[in-house]
Amino acid sequence: GGPSNQCNTGTTYCCNSAVAPTDPTASKLLGLLGVVVGSVTGLVGLTCSPIDVIGIGGSSCTAQPVCCTGNNFNGVVVIGCSPITINL
Repeated sequence: GGPSNQCNTGTTYCCNSAVAPTDPTASKLLGLLGVVVGSVTGLVGLTCSPIDVIGIGGSSCTAQPVCCTGNNFNGVVVIGCSPITINL
């Protein structure tokens, strides 16, 4: 059940943190966005930017790389995330 190194069904992001939807910060942001916390599956990525998996542009993630299949709210919040390991 540890982090995977693949993101086959979603988008890879680098987030400052990836937390449970019930985390106080995440639940507050989800509430502001009108997202029902109970409907969120997976982790919630906070302050995220997409990662170019191909590596063009020298993308690296020193925080939390995640694979997300849910909605992206301008990178502030991304839902449906799972931790992954990136070997660059």
